[in-house]
This record gives sequence, C-alpha cells and structure tokens, in this order.
Amino acid sequence: MWVTEVLPSTGERVDASTAEARAWLADRYAAPDGRWVRLNMITSLTGSAVGSDGTSDTLTNRVDRAILGAIRADADAVVVGAQTVRAEGYVLPRRSRLVVVSASGDLTGHRLRPDPDGPPDQVIHVLGADAREPAPIHGATVLRLPVIDGRMPVGGILHLLAERGLHRLVCEGGPSLAAQFAAAGVVDEYCVTSAPTLVPAPGPFLPVAEPVPTRPVGVLVDEAGFSYLRLQPA
Repeated sequence: MWVTEVLPSTGERVDASTAEARAWLADRYAAPDGRWVRLNMITSLTGSAVGSDGTSDTLTNRVDRAILGAIRADADAVVVGAQTVRAEGYVLPRRSRLVVVSASGDLTGHRLRPDPDGPPDQVIHVLGADAREPAPIHGATVLRLPVIDGRMPVGGILHLLAERGLHRLVCEGGPSLAAQFAAAGVVDEYCVTSAPTLVPAPGPFLPVAEPVPTRPVGVLVDEAGFSYLRLQPA
C-alpha cells in the first residue's frame, strides 16, 4: 500500500510494506529531543474510537500499525487507561514500557505477558492511592497517586513517571484518559488516524469539553483512504 505526504506538500510516496518506508515514517514521526508528550488516537468518520467489534482492531490497517510502531519506538513509555487494556487485549510494546492508569486497580481480563528477562519495571501500574492491589504480574511496578474527583491528576502521573526517567510519552487512550491529557494542556503533539469507516459512535474519540487550538504540522494519506494527521498546539 502506498502512502503519500500531503503536508508538507512534498508529494513523496513510499510503499508501506518496505523497510525503506518504515525508516521514512520514523523520520516523519521523530520527536524533538527532551520531554515530549504525544496523544495517539484512531477514529472512524463518525468519531468512534472503536470499530464494529468494539475494539480499534477493526478500524486500523497496516500503515496505521506501522505509524504506531514508529511513535512507540520514539517514546520512553506508552500510557493507557485500564479500561482500554481490558477491552483491547493490550500486548506489551516492543521497545518502550507500558504504563497502565487505573483509579480502581481493576485489570480484570488483561492479557499482559511481560518478558521474564525484561526490565523490572516493564509494566508500571499507576493506581489510585486507595485502589485494590491488582493480581501480581511479573515485572510490574506499582505507583500510587491520590484520586481527586474520581480521577488521578495528569500532572501527578507525569511527575511520577519523570521521577523514573520517563519523559517521552505517548498516551493511547481510551477517550476519557486522552481527554484528561488534552484538558491538562500537556500534549505536545496530537497524532490522529482517520479511518474511512462509518460505524455507530458510542461517543467521540476525544471528548474535549473546551476547544483546543492547534495547527497541522503533517498529513499523510494512503490508497485505502486513511489519513494520518499530526497537530501541535497553536
């Protein structure tokens, strides 16, 4: 499948199945040095973060997964809510740590299988201060954070991770956690894949309560009608 760069308007095209394309995508999604927080989401044309099976699997495609890999490879950690871990059947990123955020500590139904030879904090659980202890997972580290109005402050999450040397982050949702990151004003770049799909939308993929001023800094499109947008704060 071919991918074309529309913004900047270079008109460059690459075959997404090649190693050259993976390097090309990695170059486009390379973040500046230092602290960098990304939000990476996929949406249908109706604004749904999930497809017909209730997960993002039926929205995504090969190019989107390649971009996901490039973004994850550039991050110290992938941050995701526990509900998304349960619903999506998350597996561990290959080259970054996984941070699971849960006010309750409920990780029922997860499929996390850490590498026995991996780092001791391959999985980091950021749990509410009074949350129940999750079932033990090899290689998992538990960090506690006070819950305010039913949620853990995003600034507190970032502070806990920064103390562990994790400064380059990508939040992959779900919608509620993604909206908290957007509302906190900590997102340096929004990466949004738009799938040419019409499905019922249980809610918007990013339920912001206030406008978030942004400017487009990159747009790719592929032959299947998907678009890949990068936005930064205006």
